[in-house]
Amino acid sequence: MFLKKQVLWSQSKINFSKNAFVLFLFFQGINSAQAQQATALSLNDALKIAKENNKTIQKSHIEQRISEKEIAVTKNLRLPEVNFNAMYSRLSDLTEYEGGFFSDKHTYTPEPGTVLYDAVTKFDVPLYAGNKINNAIKKSKEENEIAKIKVEKTQNDIQLQVTATFLGIYKMMELQKIIGESIKEEQERLKEVKAFKTFGTVTKNEVLRSELQLSDRELHSLTNKKNIKIALQELKTLLQLPEEAEIAIDTTSLLDIAPLKDYDFYFKETLQNEEMRIANREVDVKKTELKMVKGNYYPKVSLFGNYNLKYPDYMLFTLNRPYLYTIGQIGVEATYNLSGLYKNKTKVQVANLKVDLQENESELVKNEMTDKVFRNHTQYQEILDKLPVTDKALDLANENYRIVKVKYLNQLVLITEMVDADNALLQAKFNKVSTRIDVVMKQYELLHTAGLLNK
Repeated sequence: MFLKKQVLWSQSKINFSKNAFVLFLFFQGINSAQAQQATALSLNDALKIAKENNKTIQKSHIEQRISEKEIAVTKNLRLPEVNFNAMYSRLSDLTEYEGGFFSDKHTYTPEPGTVLYDAVTKFDVPLYAGNKINNAIKKSKEENEIAKIKVEKTQNDIQLQVTATFLGIYKMMELQKIIGESIKEEQERLKEVKAFKTFGTVTKNEVLRSELQLSDRELHSLTNKKNIKIALQELKTLLQLPEEAEIAIDTTSLLDIAPLKDYDFYFKETLQNEEMRIANREVDVKKTELKMVKGNYYPKVSLFGNYNLKYPDYMLFTLNRPYLYTIGQIGVEATYNLSGLYKNKTKVQVANLKVDLQENESELVKNEMTDKVFRNHTQYQEILDKLPVTDKALDLANENYRIVKVKYLNQLVLITEMVDADNALLQAKFNKVSTRIDVVMKQYELLHTAGLLNK
């Protein structure tokens, strides 16, 4: 039977949202006295709305802003660390054992009392840390570049998804037109068959076969209408339009086909697409992390200082100076982790392996993109080559249908041949429009692979 399976581009279940009230006003005519009118939505309109409303795109923008803040966080590592510590305590009496092992003990009360005060302000300024701070800042900047590229990739992915949904709806709408024309034809044929049956020139079986063919068309029509309704709801959800909004798609100039350029053009552009740029930036990040690990081999040099306010005075090693005193200290401190000489070796090896792994991953992405652009370019050319074939097939199907119909009206062929000719004609009609829609979809897929969707 005609169209035993219907082809629909699969859609990811992604939730989106925007200012619902504004969109409600735009897409829904507010008139309580009149029925709601569907808003015609072009593909360009849908792409613009998705770019504004898409939660995945909004998420990528947030991640980009976070990465920008991470740069500021790492730059703060250059700033001094300042700490303040305050203490208040009371001392117990001091018990001294002159005879050893808890014998001949004497008890003394600290002077001038049992209260201690201590307030300390400290600062530490890193002067050199094996260049780890500079490399940390560099890594943050590289990750920010990756976040920016991911925003581009997310936008392109969503645009391709919206396009696929839009063209899928268009294909089903064209199918509905074909089925509608077929139903009218089948209804006329059923009247003819019943007239033949009245004159006894055909059997009841042919009437039943004609009725079965009409029922089959009606079932296909019902199923396709429901599929269109579902797809429109998915598009509305994809664009995060209000639930109350009624939309329809505007197919004006939707089947405009751009000329296919040479494969080398798309191949060169693909090597600079978002996925390739992300993979290359990831290699840079791993190399920077390797430098950070190697920085552990170097000493850390810091400028430090502190200022103390204390009571009582113990600096002169006596218990009888009940005076508040202050003292400060400033200098340069060098720290070298000797254990890093043997512990850091393994860390460097691991970091080197991660660089190798990311470089290998970059090559895998390159191979994947090369195969993908070649496949899309070849399939695009294949579909273009199919266009004249589908035109010719439709002409042949029309001529075959005309001949068989004349023979059937003259009772020279059975109803089965008429049904076969009808099915062949409908399939040819659908193949023609479907192939043209497939050309447009493959064009978008090729541009998406080459990173040219927004250019």
